[in-house]
Amino acid sequence: MKVSDFEYHLPSHLIARYPTKDRTGSRLLHLNASTGDIRHMHFRDVIDLIEPKDLMVFNNTQVIPARFFGRKDSGGKVEILLERVIDQTTALAQVRASKGPKPGGVILLDDGAELSVLDRSGEFFRLAFPSGVLATAKKLGRMPLPPYLERQEETSDLERYQTVYASQPGAVAAPTAGLHFDRSMLDRLSKKGVARAELTLHVGAGTFQPVRVEKVTDHHMHHETIEVSEGVCLAVDEAKKRQGRVIAVGTTSVRSLEAVSASGKPQPYSGDTDIFIYPGYEFRSVDAMLTNFHLPGSTLMMLVSAFAGHDNIMQAYALAIEESYRFFSYGDSMLITR
Repeated sequence: MKVSDFEYHLPSHLIARYPTKDRTGSRLLHLNASTGDIRHMHFRDVIDLIEPKDLMVFNNTQVIPARFFGRKDSGGKVEILLERVIDQTTALAQVRASKGPKPGGVILLDDGAELSVLDRSGEFFRLAFPSGVLATAKKLGRMPLPPYLERQEETSDLERYQTVYASQPGAVAAPTAGLHFDRSMLDRLSKKGVARAELTLHVGAGTFQPVRVEKVTDHHMHHETIEVSEGVCLAVDEAKKRQGRVIAVGTTSVRSLEAVSASGKPQPYSGDTDIFIYPGYEFRSVDAMLTNFHLPGSTLMMLVSAFAGHDNIMQAYALAIEESYRFFSYGDSMLITR
């Protein structure tokens, strides 16, 4: 397989640069991967497509203000985008500057706070935050909107580029399939009897990095931190026993569940994963997924193609473009069942 097999042409006006007025106001494309049938719906209709015996699995990661501006001790301007939080005072980051900082150097943030450049690995720098990564982000950071939005963050993004159930700080990008849910929708699902579980995958900035190889199998995924509790594993097992579906909300939930299911069913785990899902992968836990429309040639296009079938996905995307669906983080949603 070649990366070009997952490319498509998207007119720029279909990139959703702002969210809908209401969280649940997006459209929903329902793809039945078994038949290839497609239905055009509204996101609010998802309640009618989920059964009481089903389990919905959400990623409760919380986006942190992960973009910083400052200067090197030599005076050059610097923009920092966190890739991932390593521990309380250390993080990996992309550093944009006319000339990259050297290990042992210092970066001065806008309020005079000093970050130490510990070392460099490829395109990422390991930085030390003396006052703590999360504390510094809360005080000085700015919301890290995806680059394809081509705009600066606005006050409204502080709320809308965050799920309503986000509770575990650490992501530098939102698990965007979850952005469509408001409290009312979650309450309706609960009243219907739909089971719910939460896991954590802290999305890294690497999710926006282009695939730079020709052959899919030559690509190496970036690492991300996940936590899947025993309670989540039990909930999946119980859903299977009652013949309900495990519906992953977002590709991050898919990757987390599948990363811990190598034995055939999920096992509790806390640590890193670099699971790469592409066509040919055998899914062990996930029966359906709710997702957004992804970038051409991305690993997420490969993941949804693995789940729904390459031809089904390419046909669905072509139809979505024809029907003027809104794409990417603030765009419309897709429910894939099979």
